[in-house]
Formats: sequence, structure tokens, C-alpha cells
Amino acid sequence: MSTKEKQGFALYFLFAFGLAWLCQVGGCMALLQQGNTALYQIALLATMFCPAVGVLMTCKIWRHQPMGIGWKPYFKGRVKYYLLAWFGPMVLTLLGMALYFAVFPSRLDTTGSYLAATAGETALQQLEQQGITPVNYFLISAAQAAAYAPFINMIPAVGEEIGWRGYMMPRLKERFGLLNGRLLGGIIWGVWHWPLMLMVGYEYGTSYLGAPVLGLVVFCVFCFALNTLLDWLYERTSCIWAPALAHGAINAAGGIPVLLIDPADAYYAILGPMPVGLIAMLPALAAAVGLTLHEIKQEQ
Repeated sequence: MSTKEKQGFALYFLFAFGLAWLCQVGGCMALLQQGNTALYQIALLATMFCPAVGVLMTCKIWRHQPMGIGWKPYFKGRVKYYLLAWFGPMVLTLLGMALYFAVFPSRLDTTGSYLAATAGETALQQLEQQGITPVNYFLISAAQAAAYAPFINMIPAVGEEIGWRGYMMPRLKERFGLLNGRLLGGIIWGVWHWPLMLMVGYEYGTSYLGAPVLGLVVFCVFCFALNTLLDWLYERTSCIWAPALAHGAINAAGGIPVLLIDPADAYYAILGPMPVGLIAMLPALAAAVGLTLHEIKQEQ
């Protein structure tokens, strides 16, 4: 990269982090001080568009165009990648969940205790009156999360993808190489979430094994895996909607496994069964490392 491009890249990070952290801190304060969950959710939604805004502002100020951001989907010969983007995150989530419960079988709870704790005993009783058991509710939720939720979630997700995969990753890979670029990109993406994690326990809660430092580190490992998979999809399709769809899919699938745990086991969220846990992320991490090593071997 030229000096001007490096300066523009630094300016992008200033906008992407500065705007997002303002939104995150503002949303967290609204939740903590006023209990305003609606404002908190709006702040989270705004946060997801901050990387895209960072790209636009950088290009406006620095007067250069972002390289490699493709918008138009081409399906000929690439349908399999869009299918992977759609269903792959749910498959990896379920594999990670299965691995977690294989290691800790006693933590599998099919009584609906998590649903009762979050929605209330009345909600659980109403489901049972309709003939819907907690396991059936889990299956229905998983089917919905796999079928149409990714397409809803990809709208805000594209706000991040424009910045991370469309703008950041081509430059990091150019400067540091494929593996190091993806590793650094994952760390950057993970750190971007840190205010939420530290203030309101985003992903792992506030009281878990190794809190709060271990969660910050583990989440960066997860972000490396996900960043790699999304970047790989973008490389194969040259369309930003592919990683946006996969990003939306993982956001939809990620919370499904908690329906099968007891809330008392939330202390071990750092391990699973959600895909951000150390054990549950292993399928995604293995896929990410395997794909990257394969690409490096092909380049040699």
C-alpha cells in the first residue's frame, strides 16, 4: 500500500471503531441506567452499520474507491457457496453443540428450564398445552433460524461486511499474507466488540469461568474462525452478499443451543454450547484453519 492508502486505512479504523464504540457505550448506558432494552437494540443495530459508514467517510475524505467490493451476485458455478453461506453456520453450530454435550452430557437439559427462566413458567405451560415439548420448540426454533432468519439478519450484517470483508481484509492480506491477514482481521473484529462484552456481558454474560479476560481472548479466536470463513466465501463469490448471508445465519443460529441448557450452567458459557464457546467453536475453527492451509498450499 502507498502512504496515502495507509493513511486512508488508518482513517477507516478511526471511523469504524470510534463510531461503533460510541454506539455501544451509549446503548450499554441506556440499558444499565434506564433498563431501556429498545434503545439498546437500536444502538446495536446502528453499531453494525458503522464499518460501512467508515468506508464511505474514508472514501469521501481521502477521495479513493474501496477495492474489491462486489455487489452483484453471480450464481453460475457459485450456487454451492451461497448454499454454504445459508446453511453452513447452522451445521457448524449444531456440530459444536453436539461436541459440547458429548464432553458434558450432564449439562444437556430437555426440560425447558432455560425457556422457563427467560420467558416464564406460564409461557412454558402454554407451549405444553399446545403439545409442543421443549425439544420440539428447540427443533422449530432451529428450523426457523435456518430457513428464513439469515435473510432478515443479512440486512444489518452487510453493514459490517462492507467494512470488514470488503474493505479491511483485502488490504490486510495484501500487507501481511493470507494466514496472518486473516488472524489479524479476526483479532481486530473481536476487539471491536469489547465494550459490549465488558459493560453488559455480550455473548458470555458477566459471571463466567475466567471472566472477564478469558472471554475477550476466546471471542477473538472465534472471530478469527468466522472472519476466515466469511472471507473465503467472499473470495469464492466476489459478492458481499455471500458473507452477509453467512453472517446473518450465524447470528440466527448462535443462540439456539442455549434452549437445551440449564441457566445455572451459564457459568460455563465460555466453553459452549453456543458457537462462541471454546469447545463448541472447534468445528468452525477446524474448517477455517483447513481452508486457509489448503489455499496456502495451492499458492505454493
